[in-house]
Amino acid sequence: MSKSLNTALRAAILRLLRPLAAVLLRHGMPYGAFAELARKAYVEEAFAQAGAGKRPTVSSVSALTGLTRKETKRLRELDIVEQEGSSQRYSRAIRVVSGWTSDPRFLTANGEPAVLPTDGAPVSFATLVKEFSGDIPPAAMLSVLEASGTVTVGGSGVTLRERAYLPSSTPLDKIAILGTDVAELIGTIGHNLTAEPEKRLFQRKVSNVLVHPDAVPAFRELSNRKSQELLEEYHRWLIQHELHSSGDSAPAPAYVAVGIYYTDTHMAGEDSHDE
Repeated sequence: MSKSLNTALRAAILRLLRPLAAVLLRHGMPYGAFAELARKAYVEEAFAQAGAGKRPTVSSVSALTGLTRKETKRLRELDIVEQEGSSQRYSRAIRVVSGWTSDPRFLTANGEPAVLPTDGAPVSFATLVKEFSGDIPPAAMLSVLEASGTVTVGGSGVTLRERAYLPSSTPLDKIAILGTDVAELIGTIGHNLTAEPEKRLFQRKVSNVLVHPDAVPAFRELSNRKSQELLEEYHRWLIQHELHSSGDSAPAPAYVAVGIYYTDTHMAGEDSHDE
């Protein structure tokens, strides 16, 4: 690795790790625990890369990572329990809300999400959940959406209050977003660093460092509204192209995702754009 590339990579990694370190410190994770996870990630990825076309060994991974063979073997066997339940709740809650805002069965005549009876009707909240959340019981999904403020329950039924699910009352679900959405963005950037131009994935952003502070709330509202409209359009397209068959002749389903984020110095901290 050239000296200039190494310097640029170090600067980029430090900039990436600063906000991550802020999250870890706020939630009480000591450096030793983070360092152990970093070594574990190195070993797992090294096994994946070394296994391209041949069987990886502890010795080859040790040489690739710079860790001892003993440490490599230990980390390879180290069991890290993931919050799989949180990831499932997050993804399935998103599907339920997206289905509610796009499937005509759950919309009013003017295209707005309908107030749904809890159950007992041909079209109900229970119907919605069974259609879009897999095996999560309707009562459990209702609890998740209520806790986040996404829905309210009243005499007329279940009302959708937010057109996007963001866990606001469940710390485990919020942490799950850190492990999925950020990883996907880094994966896309990493792919684009080495991919041929025709194989690069879409990765863009718009920014401006001279915006009048008084205009920031208006742009935040505009970007939220436009971004939500675009994501709902994508969701409708993806729903139309889902696999609905299984068996030996059916192709394996593919996972795709498009993420949009917003940040500004007032919300993210004044040092977030330091050069």
